[in-house]
Amino acid sequence: MSDLLKNIDARTRLAGTNKLEILLFTLGTDARTGRHETFGINVFKVREVMRTPAITAAPDMPVAVKGMVSLRGALVPVVDLAEYAGSDPESPRDIMIVTEYNGHTQGFLVEAVDTILRLDWAQMRVPPAMLISSKLGGLVTAITELADGRLVMMLDVERVLSETTKIDDEFLFTTIQPLEREGLTVLFADDSSIARNQIERTLTALGIRCIAAVNGRMAWEELKKIADHADSAGQKAKDMVQLVLTDVEMPEMDGYILTKNIKSDPRFAGIPVVMHSSLSSMSNQQLGKSVGIDEYVPKFEPQRLAETLTRMLLGPSGTRTPA
Repeated sequence: MSDLLKNIDARTRLAGTNKLEILLFTLGTDARTGRHETFGINVFKVREVMRTPAITAAPDMPVAVKGMVSLRGALVPVVDLAEYAGSDPESPRDIMIVTEYNGHTQGFLVEAVDTILRLDWAQMRVPPAMLISSKLGGLVTAITELADGRLVMMLDVERVLSETTKIDDEFLFTTIQPLEREGLTVLFADDSSIARNQIERTLTALGIRCIAAVNGRMAWEELKKIADHADSAGQKAKDMVQLVLTDVEMPEMDGYILTKNIKSDPRFAGIPVVMHSSLSSMSNQQLGKSVGIDEYVPKFEPQRLAETLTRMLLGPSGTRTPA
């Protein structure tokens, strides 16, 4: 099954093209609808696909976490995605997708894997309100329709990681102190509700005003409005937004294309772009730099995010970097 991932190195060339490749999988037949729902996960987050090995139960774990497995000497938590999503499928989940993102490795139990599909992020849409209000509400970050009529839903794996490992605890924000300067604004883009919440909490703790967008396209449209407003007021865009913080994986427009747009438009000169991603490998950081990213910071580390934003906005001496 891991043969599906043999050419993953070549896939790094997709960066900056607004394309992605996703591994399709199912969680079983939904007992209420009798249908197989198709889900997807970015192959950059998939390490391997395998038959589920023996799982050792562990105490005091969330219900959807079935226990731990040993993979090459490392203990890896295993999450039953169907149970986590609130489904009650009839089929067993005897396939495990081993994922690695933001420095964490975990196994996801699924019914079956299908194929790897190459898509353009422009084909991926923000979930409609009807889906958000369903049992999958908040768990789906993007949705697309395939040529055969199937709907594919991208799961918010960052939310799964946060809620099954309890890494988003309150203490992570307690040492963040407000900046000594007021009137700073950061625009950020992220399709994960968990990530957006953490970013907002970090910016609030710093005393920074924020403008939120759920994907790169919405962020780009907002930036163009800001540039137009600044021009009509005889100002520069950097007087109204001092920094852009962007995720990589987002429907409609990813963070690479958003960054390329910003860096190629002279109206946004002097506005740094910080990549905030769970794709934390050095290769992804290098890809970010290739499109003009000024700094990289991994997700789920609010103190590190606060330190990075402070340095980028105020400079190492504690005073704001001159224009």
